[in-house]
Amino acid sequence: MLIKYLFYFQIGMYNQNIEQIIQDIKTGDTILQEVPSPSIKPGSLLIRTTRSLVSLGTEKMLVDFGKANFIQKAKQQPDKLKMVLDKIKTDGLRPTMEAVFNKLGQPLPLGYCNVGEVVAIGKGVKEFSIGDRVASNGNHAEYVCVPKNLVAKVPNNVSDNEATFTVIGAIGLQGIRLLKPTFGETIV
Repeated sequence: MLIKYLFYFQIGMYNQNIEQIIQDIKTGDTILQEVPSPSIKPGSLLIRTTRSLVSLGTEKMLVDFGKANFIQKAKQQPDKLKMVLDKIKTDGLRPTMEAVFNKLGQPLPLGYCNVGEVVAIGKGVKEFSIGDRVASNGNHAEYVCVPKNLVAKVPNNVSDNEATFTVIGAIGLQGIRLLKPTFGETIV
């Protein structure tokens, strides 16, 4: 059953272009698109993806948002609507609408649960080595560049399939930490 929730990538040679899953916020289309390969940045790792987990909650929400019309999008994000109205007051209608359409025209990379192998290390990274198997907060793409603080080594006794749940598990644990539960409390 676990397999149906995983997105598998064919592992190819690292080259100038890679495939990445993006969400077109303007049209609502989810696309496998060829994009330039990420370059290594200081404090980051370049990772060749072996597994990527599709989050049925977050990513479904983004896909549904992309498919919504402009009024539905505004209703879903009242804080952003207020920012747009404030911008209209200061900058005028035309520049604001151009900025909104420009923002909606930018593709949104999907994914945040990535497992793979380190292929390059940015300046200042000492905790990892090329060849390390890692879980990261990377997108659904053949190669991802991720800051070292969003990467963890995967123990040998944990499979790639299991390791893809690392980020979702960390999000759940952070929720528990913020809640600060004590003995005797009932929490749902």
